[in-house]
Amino acid sequence: MKSIIVKTTLVFFLVVTAEKNFAQSGNFKTKNPYYSRTVTASLKVSNTEWKKILKPELYQVAREGATETAFTGKYDEFDQKGTYFCAVCGNPLFVSTSKFATTCGWPSFYEPLRKNSVVYRKDTSHNMTRTEVLCGRCDSHLGHIFDDGPNPTGKRFCMNSVCLDFVPDSKKK
Repeated sequence: MKSIIVKTTLVFFLVVTAEKNFAQSGNFKTKNPYYSRTVTASLKVSNTEWKKILKPELYQVAREGATETAFTGKYDEFDQKGTYFCAVCGNPLFVSTSKFATTCGWPSFYEPLRKNSVVYRKDTSHNMTRTEVLCGRCDSHLGHIFDDGPNPTGKRFCMNSVCLDFVPDSKKK
């Protein structure tokens, strides 16, 4: 009996821990009426509504402009081939061929998938002047852009992993 309780507790712990490591679970996408990888219409959804739908970790970064801790995101040292989508709304953002290795602690890309995949806004928080990168469909905070990236653009789109969903090329067919 004792071993059954220990095993049940361990399984429960592993399930809860695994859930926390993902921006949104597979069930999320059926509960989020705004998530689509094909619809491109702009979304005007209140933060009150997003807060009801999104997991707290994703809401804090995407809707409140927080930043995940460096070197902790699941896509920081990740090199599979595929496409990155907005974890909030499903908007296609980046392809893996534009991702490059950095030492900054966040996944970095040198260009977005399409010109309108992302939009930009001046950010003067934390006594700095930076350019914030937002999802072009839902205006969620993704990260920042810097002028120290590789050719051909010289840009570094420094993104928060929690704001990204990844689909490998093998699953898009």
